[in-house]
Amino acid sequence: MGLKERSADRRKRITGHLAKDFDDAEEWDLEFWQRQTPEERLSALVAIHRDIEAIVRGRESARRQRKTPKTGG
Repeated sequence: MGLKERSADRRKRITGHLAKDFDDAEEWDLEFWQRQTPEERLSALVAIHRDIEAIVRGRESARRQRKTPKTGG
């Protein structure tokens, strides 16, 4: 599954919370992840790693393109 598909799937399942303060946000976050199965937590971690890898590849590609002299004709 590619980045676009994972992003679309994530948007379908996204959950939010309007925290009143940092402690409330921390508590909600902990409760959210404790409600997830081990498989769901692992899947989220793998997805984050894949997204980071894609970002790094994109940045490296952009950096290489900036360093490559343009040839004209």
